[in-house]
Amino acid sequence: MPGGPGGNVSGDTLNSGIPVVPPAQNSPFAPGAHLDEPGPHTPPKLPEPVQPNVPAAPAAKKKKKGRSKLVLLGGVVVVLGCGAYGAGLLMNHADVPKGTTVLGVDVGGGTRDEAVKKLDAALGERVNKPLKLTVGGDQVTLKPDQAGLTLDSQATVRAAAGSDYNPVSVIGGLFGGERVVEPEMPVDEEKLAAALERAAGGSGSAKEGTVKFVPGKAVAVYGKAGKGIDAAKASEAVAAAYKKQVETGSAGTVAVPVTNRKPTVSDAEVDAFMTRFAKPAMSANVTISVKGTSASIPLGPAKSLPQILGAKPASSGRLTETYDLKALKQLYGNTFDGIMIQRANGKKTPVQPTDVAVAMGKALRGKTPAERIGVIETNPS
Repeated sequence: MPGGPGGNVSGDTLNSGIPVVPPAQNSPFAPGAHLDEPGPHTPPKLPEPVQPNVPAAPAAKKKKKGRSKLVLLGGVVVVLGCGAYGAGLLMNHADVPKGTTVLGVDVGGGTRDEAVKKLDAALGERVNKPLKLTVGGDQVTLKPDQAGLTLDSQATVRAAAGSDYNPVSVIGGLFGGERVVEPEMPVDEEKLAAALERAAGGSGSAKEGTVKFVPGKAVAVYGKAGKGIDAAKASEAVAAAYKKQVETGSAGTVAVPVTNRKPTVSDAEVDAFMTRFAKPAMSANVTISVKGTSASIPLGPAKSLPQILGAKPASSGRLTETYDLKALKQLYGNTFDGIMIQRANGKKTPVQPTDVAVAMGKALRGKTPAERIGVIETNPS
């Protein structure tokens, strides 16, 4: 083939039809390089460290400005609350804290005595107002003071007095808040049950065995089964009605619960009581005197004894005698005035109706004139 520049391709530039690529400068195959001489050492490239497949931590959230304001506001509220609490404690030095009420009566802001006076003035009339009851269709009245029902003003004020450290009460007192105290209204259950029996009187068909003392004699009264007041439920209902009356001024008419009842005192016990006490007691006069003095008074079955003596059932179903101490005091009057009795505690006190009743109890059982003289000892020891 004709040659010319670029016309012929030499064997150096073409091997078997594949273009020759010049080797790199540092290649061992570069021209002039000796194959038996080591070339420059190139360290092997280490693999990239494997990254653990752990999710990236989320970027910290920026604090919201609103939360900071809430914290600040909370701090302000706490400071204001503490200030108000301290102010409330400083301003309320009364025995009975301001805003204290009992059954709607404001008794706070003053001394205990002032609180008692406020309570009695506001509720005194209601406390003593008779209750209206119905027993078996019959209407009767019940006097609270005779039935063991009362409002204990002193105890109520004692419960209301003293510092109240409750934050709600203290701070509330600054803004006219109310502190409600429950009244102390104790109930004498035994006295109430007896009063209900008396108030019921002839109401109901059940009759309890007893003995009545009338001028000149004792009369046996045998019991009978029938309808009568349910003592437990009646006491609960009457006590609740009394509290309502004291609080509001009226309790309306209270229906006293009734139930089937049998007499607790048997006919045999009535007869036995007649024999051991009632007949001997009404058989003749008794005389009560004081040892070492001329003071004495006779009491007879025609007039005096029926005013004093009574009978009531005990828990055992037995009858026991009773003495009306108020009537007894009226009968002996000033007979024993000025006479002192040495008591077990070392003190000397005037003759009391109970002293006369004890001496009378022994004399009423006497059979001879000498045995029917009751002597009051001035020095029982």
